Amino acid sequence: MYADPVPNLPPLASLRAFEAAARLLSFRAAAEELNVTQSAISHQVAELERRLGVPLFHRRSRRVELTDAGATYQPYLREAFDRIEQGTALVTRGSATLDVQVYVTVAVRWLIPRLHHFNAAHPDTKVRLNTSTFDWEFDDTAGDVAIVCTERPDRPGLHATHLFDATLIAVCSPTVLPVDPTTRPLLQLYTAPEEAEDWRLAAGLPGSVADGTTRFDSYLLAIEAAIEGQGIAVVPSFLVAADLRSGRLVTPFDVSIPQPRQWYLVCRNGQQHLPHVSAFADWLQAEVHGDQ
Repeated sequence: MYADPVPNLPPLASLRAFEAAARLLSFRAAAEELNVTQSAISHQVAELERRLGVPLFHRRSRRVELTDAGATYQPYLREAFDRIEQGTALVTRGSATLDVQVYVTVAVRWLIPRLHHFNAAHPDTKVRLNTSTFDWEFDDTAGDVAIVCTERPDRPGLHATHLFDATLIAVCSPTVLPVDPTTRPLLQLYTAPEEAEDWRLAAGLPGSVADGTTRFDSYLLAIEAAIEGQGIAVVPSFLVAADLRSGRLVTPFDVSIPQPRQWYLVCRNGQQHLPHVSAFADWLQAEVHGDQ
């Protein structure tokens, strides 16, 4: 015999309609996502508001806005539906999928070489890496978690786990050493030009050193250019540790500075408690600890 429904639990259809409308801030978009009519979304939300006894939306002439109650309620429902989806995946497929947003340089030079350790320890979690171009922002429609570098991890609706603080160093090919390194250009990221400039000032080098002709959008390209002897790259030290050990790169100056931003694992609030997310976070922190 089945137990009675949970008392005071609103109908699932009403909860789903509200969560979609709250996330998209549009009854029309929610209707398209759930493949129902806009009228059905409006009716379901109104029924939910009646049952709860509080308004969840402010209805404007051409848009809707969440009330304080609606803004409070939506993250709980999002987490609940996420957990239902993950549980369903575990039951039906016997495994969970973890979509990880990560910078391409971090993926190639730090994460991928050690990812097999996570796969061996957690064979029921299938990791999918997404290295699409993005700044620090976490796109929760494209990933479950993201490894990001930022000065502001405390964003609304997100949970950030601190991973490590990085150190910026200058590296170059050993072929550069016979030439006065102060005459070599700094290989700069146009996405973070302040890092090379801050390092140059700390090293006390002339301003002309920072006037390299080529700019890069990722550490990966700057590092490869440095390996090819095209100049000196200022990069986080953890990204070139293997190259320094192998001798492919060297440090022409004994100068290092803290990177102004810190590294975090970011996910939606509540998602950090999901087993596959917490397992990945614990593994990342153990890997970081092992590097120190």
